[in-house]
Amino acid sequence: METDNAKPTVDEKALQINLDALRYGTFAEIGAGQEVARKFFHVGGASGTVAKTMSAYDMTFSDAIYGPSQRYVSQQRLITMLEYEYKLLIERLNDQRGGKTSFFVLANTVAARAYNRPGESHGWMGIRFQTHPRAEPNNIVIHVRMLDRENIQQQEALGLIGVNLVHGAFYQYQTPEKLIGSLLDNLSVERIQVDMIRFTGPDFHYIDNRLMVLQLVQLGLSDAAMFTAQGEVVRPDEFIYKKAILVERGSFRPVTNTTQDILDCALAQFLQEERVKDQETVVLMEITMQNLTASGAVDAADFLDRVDVLGKLGRNVLISKFREYFRLGAYLSRSTKSMIGIAVGMPTLRDLFDEKYYANLDGGILEAFGRLFKNAVKLYVYPTLENGEVVTLQNVPIAPNLKPLFDYLVQNGWIEDLRGYKKEYLNIFSRDVLNLIQSGDPAWEPMVPKQVADFIKEGKLYGYRPPRAAVVG
Repeated sequence: METDNAKPTVDEKALQINLDALRYGTFAEIGAGQEVARKFFHVGGASGTVAKTMSAYDMTFSDAIYGPSQRYVSQQRLITMLEYEYKLLIERLNDQRGGKTSFFVLANTVAARAYNRPGESHGWMGIRFQTHPRAEPNNIVIHVRMLDRENIQQQEALGLIGVNLVHGAFYQYQTPEKLIGSLLDNLSVERIQVDMIRFTGPDFHYIDNRLMVLQLVQLGLSDAAMFTAQGEVVRPDEFIYKKAILVERGSFRPVTNTTQDILDCALAQFLQEERVKDQETVVLMEITMQNLTASGAVDAADFLDRVDVLGKLGRNVLISKFREYFRLGAYLSRSTKSMIGIAVGMPTLRDLFDEKYYANLDGGILEAFGRLFKNAVKLYVYPTLENGEVVTLQNVPIAPNLKPLFDYLVQNGWIEDLRGYKKEYLNIFSRDVLNLIQSGDPAWEPMVPKQVADFIKEGKLYGYRPPRAAVVG
C-alpha cells in the first residue's frame, strides 16, 4: 500500500475498500457508464462493498426515479440522486446491518464526449457517507472537466477519480487537504480538472469551503475557482455563463477607497458599452495565486481576511493561476461571448507594455495582445499620480518602438481611460494602508470605505493594532 515515496494505485485503493467490512453502499452513475463501480468489480471482492449499482440513461426512467429535472447534468440532479439512493439504502438495510456498517452512496451525472455532442465534457460527482455506523452522513461534491479527446478515455478517467474520491472520503476525511491532493492520483490535469468542491456534514462542520476551493488552484487541480459574496463555492463556468464580465484584479489587502473608485468608474463605463447594454453583467474581484504566494506559502488567515472584506462589500471572488492577462481573457471567454472588461491601474498597463514579460512567447508582445483582445476584451485604465502630475493614456511614457502598437489599441477602443475618478484617491496604496493598520496608526481609516474600516477593527483583520493612547502630562 502507500509509502512515503509511492502512492497506491487505483486498483489497490479499490481493493482496500472491498476488503473493508465496514463499508457498504450504492453506485448510481449516469452519463459515461458505470465506470466507478466497474473498478470495484474489476479488482475482486466487490460483493463486500457494493449493495447496488444502477444507471438510468433514458430521461423518462431517470425522471421516474429521481423526479423531473430541467438539467440532467447539474449539481441539483446529483444532490437528488444522493438523497434518494441514501434514503433507500437506510430504509432497506439499516435494521439488518446498520449497527456494523458505514453506509455510502457514490453518484455522478456527466456529459461525456459523444458523436452528437462535440462540446465540453463535464459532470458532477459526489459521495454521501457515514464515518461510522449509525452516524449522520457527510457529503463531498465535486465538479469535473474531462479533457480527453476520446469517450473511452473520459470514461476511464471518470472511473479513476471516482475511486480516489471514495477512498479519500473513507480514509482521509479528517485531512481534507490530503483528500483533495489525492483526487488526481494516477491522473493528470491534462486529462481531468476539478474546479469546484464542497464539504458538508457533521464531520466537516469546521471546514471553510473557500479554503478548499483555494486548494484546488494551489495544488493545480484547476486553473481557477470561485465563490460568491455569501461565501458559497460555485462552478466558475456556470456562474459566468453567457454574461458580460467586469474584472478587477488586485491584492485587496485591504480594499481601499482607490479599489472602490476603480471599480465604480469601470462599471459605469462598462455598462454604457453597446455590447453590454441589455446583457446580464457579473462583477468579479480576482486574486492570483502569484499574489497570494508573494511572501511564500499561502497564509489562510490573511486570505480569509481579504475575502471576508470583499464579501462584506457584496463582491464575488475569483481565484486564478493566470499571471498573464491574455490567459485570464481566454479563460473567461470560454464561458461567454459577451464583452469582458478588465479594470487596471496605470502601473499595470505600463508593465503590460514591457517586452521582458513576453520572452516565453514565440510572438512576443504581439502574440500576447493578439490573444488578449481577440476575445472581446477591453482594458479600463485608472490614472496614477507622478510628481504631482496625473498620468493617463494621453501622457503615459511608452517605449518608442511600442508607441504605434499602443496608439493602435487606444484608437480602436481596446484600451480606455477611466473617467470621473477622484483625484484625492490617487495617492492611496494598499501596502501603505496595511502598514498603518499593523502599526496602530489610525491615519489608515479615512483611506478605506467606512464599512471596511469598521469590519477590520471588529475582526482585528490584517494584524490590526488599536491606536495607542496619547500620553498626558
